[in-house]
Amino acid sequence: MQSDLLMSILIIVNDPKDWPLRIEGAEIVAAKTYLTDSSYSNMRGAKIFNLCRSYKYQSIGYYVSLLAEARHHKPVPTITTMQDLKSQSIVKVYTDELDELIQKSLASLQSREFVLSIYFGRNLARKYDSLSRHLFRLFPAPFLRALFGYNEKTCKWHLKNIGPVETNDIPSEHRQFVVGAAQEFIGRRRSIRRRVSMRYDLAILHNPEEKEPPSNPKALQRFVKAAESLGLAAEMIVKEDYGRIGEFDALFIRETTSVIHHTYRLARKAAAEGLVVVDDPESILKCTNKVFLAELLEKHKVPIPKTVIVHRDNAKLISRMLGLPCILKKPDSSFSQGVVKAETEEELASYVENMLEKSELLIAQEFMPTIYDWRVGIFDRQPLYVCKYYMADDHWQIIKRDKSGATTQVGMTESLPVEHAPAGVVRIAIRAANLIGDGLYGVDIKQSGKSFFVMEVNDNPNIDAGNEDTVLKDELYERIMKVILRRIEQHKEKGYQV
Repeated sequence: MQSDLLMSILIIVNDPKDWPLRIEGAEIVAAKTYLTDSSYSNMRGAKIFNLCRSYKYQSIGYYVSLLAEARHHKPVPTITTMQDLKSQSIVKVYTDELDELIQKSLASLQSREFVLSIYFGRNLARKYDSLSRHLFRLFPAPFLRALFGYNEKTCKWHLKNIGPVETNDIPSEHRQFVVGAAQEFIGRRRSIRRRVSMRYDLAILHNPEEKEPPSNPKALQRFVKAAESLGLAAEMIVKEDYGRIGEFDALFIRETTSVIHHTYRLARKAAAEGLVVVDDPESILKCTNKVFLAELLEKHKVPIPKTVIVHRDNAKLISRMLGLPCILKKPDSSFSQGVVKAETEEELASYVENMLEKSELLIAQEFMPTIYDWRVGIFDRQPLYVCKYYMADDHWQIIKRDKSGATTQVGMTESLPVEHAPAGVVRIAIRAANLIGDGLYGVDIKQSGKSFFVMEVNDNPNIDAGNEDTVLKDELYERIMKVILRRIEQHKEKGYQV
């Protein structure tokens, strides 16, 4: 057995004769030995590749992954992946987002059914590698078989089912390729872990295609650098890595969140598998709904602009209660989208009608013109940064958009040390954020004279290189990573005490 327990990679098989492949740095272990030998149960941080013949409920392969998770090892596949593969409804939800890739990959086929064999995310035919890789990310099991069918009515391919393949069901003519795919994948995973001496694994979710992400590329690089300086192996992941979440100790979301979105599903899955999650699913749920925030802040007597929760029965009373102009917000609005200013009764009626077609409730607020908004970044109930977000030129919002919704101008950002900000700004921001939890929040505040009013509490706040980090620079990223590291250690301590 290897002496470097934190770096151990174990390939678990029913019988070592089933897997003659030898990979440098990886140990072949019989399943029964792994389950019963105390030296393996005491090992920490091991990576487990479960190549048992079957993952059926209560089979020896099932128990390998089950006990691996109890031991805080990192099994592939996890018990969650095994269960997901059994649920056709889950398979459909996860693979709907791959529809475009499925149609493109299978477009040239003449048959009406197609079987795709996936070995560690690879297929023998290079043209199917992209589809194989994406399916493997969603359902990370070493050997998978996906069955696709062509629907004559819709003229589209769809995934009928996907499931694990037993090692003895792999065709003999595929075995040489399988060995190479395993060698490449396991070797790559080991090289990633050996870059530096890492204690834990951190996944940073981002979307390279997002036009207005919460962190720009340079900021993401600084998060990775800060994480690795603390012994966190940071890996940038995308939504297709859903199935790999169990490989990590923490998930840090740097993609714009929404409840009806893969970000929320990923947060839920990560939390269910015992990861530290920022943004946690509860914060996403609470912060992304302006109706909830308005009710919460008012109930706890946090000063907010005069606000009305609008429904069809009171829609005609808005101007009487707030005056004109007034602001209307969709419950799930973000980045100035879904927020409009009604100048006249006609505009008000039109905006309200359109918004109520999509949501039973919406928010109306009095218009408070200012040349900038305060933003206080808070994590773990402590202030991280304070910024002034100035309005775009000749506009009432920070971001100015054209009729299509495209950004045409963004107001400048001015950062200042927390201790130089008005005490009232920081105080009211912490008070509002604490009503949500101890996550990472950005609290937006309007100032009128010496009074401060909370506009909203945002999960997933902007942290961009050159804006929010102007004062603290690298220390801002380090502070966030230190909190995540501390929470991982606390999770592990609790887990090992059970």
